[in-house]
Amino acid sequence: MMKRNDYICWDEYFMGVAHLSGMRSKDPNTQVGCCIVSDDNKILSMGYNGFPKGCSDDEFPWDREGDELHSKYAYVTHSELNAILNYRGGSLEGTKLYVSLFPCNECAKAIIQAGIKTVVYDSDKYDGTPMNIASKRMFDAAGVRYEPYQRTGREVSMKL
Repeated sequence: MMKRNDYICWDEYFMGVAHLSGMRSKDPNTQVGCCIVSDDNKILSMGYNGFPKGCSDDEFPWDREGDELHSKYAYVTHSELNAILNYRGGSLEGTKLYVSLFPCNECAKAIIQAGIKTVVYDSDKYDGTPMNIASKRMFDAAGVRYEPYQRTGREVSMKL
C-alpha cells in the first residue's frame, strides 16, 4: 500500500490554521487570524483580532463608525500582535508568519521588532492605502519578505 498523495502542503496547513484562528474573533465585520511557525514547521503561536484580556467582548464597542472612543479601533488587538504577545517560548527570530489579511503598519512594526523574517498573507484588500504602503516600506527596509499565499483551489471542509 502506498501513502496517500492528496494531503495538504505546509502552506495550506498553516494558512488554514490562520483562517481557523480568525474564526475565534467576535468582530462582526472582520475576522483575521494568524499563525507563527518555526523554520522546521512547528506552530509556535496563533492569534486573532479581539479585545485585550480582561476587556469584555460585551462591554467594548464593535462599531466601525463614530468617534474614536465609541468604535472598535481604539480597543482591538490585531491577530499578528496577539500571536506575538501570546508566544511564551523566547525568541521569534527567523520565523514565518501566516496571516489572513496583510498586516497594518502597527503590526508590521511588531513583526519587525520580533525578528519574524517572512510574512505569508492571503488577502491584501487594503493594497495601496497609506498604512499598507508604510507596512511594505518598513518590511522592505528591514529585510522582511512578504509573499501572497498561493491558493491551490483545493476545498477543505471539516465537520465538528
